[in-house]
Amino acid sequence: MRTRRKQPDVPAPDSPWSEIVPGLWMGGHEFRARSGLREAVVVRDEFDLVQTLLRLPGHGPGGGVEHQVWPIPDGPLDGTQLAGVIRLAQTADEAVDAGRRVLVRCYSGYNRSGLVVGHVLMRRGRSADEAIRLIRDRRSPWALHNALFADYLRAGLATVRLLEELAE
Repeated sequence: MRTRRKQPDVPAPDSPWSEIVPGLWMGGHEFRARSGLREAVVVRDEFDLVQTLLRLPGHGPGGGVEHQVWPIPDGPLDGTQLAGVIRLAQTADEAVDAGRRVLVRCYSGYNRSGLVVGHVLMRRGRSADEAIRLIRDRRSPWALHNALFADYLRAGLATVRLLEELAE
């Protein structure tokens, strides 16, 4: 399964991670440092829960940090993958409510992590468009540039999952 498409026109983020709402962060596995060079992001113990949608060796988190891994492609998702995204968002939402610091990450911290964080924000009462705007304001204008994932949020992940399962 391919999990990341090469997109040379998409810039690396300017920071390893960004706080979207208090306690909920989006991030990736690399960022553009002040030098202009790309640097690897290694998570140690900055967060209480790390959710990883693309796992790369050597990027953490450190021992003692709860780590949930659910690899998904940056493209169409099947019903099982969508169910996992929904579960991750529920867990992240509950962790933030409990006062835990949560990082949701993928390669750049734009699309896959945006899908999970967007669903968390919608669980918290925001519309899909409000969630997308907030993510782009706080992370990067490139966040959720995968139009399919933005459409998934607008349709609602539960609805998309049902439709995917009916199509199988």
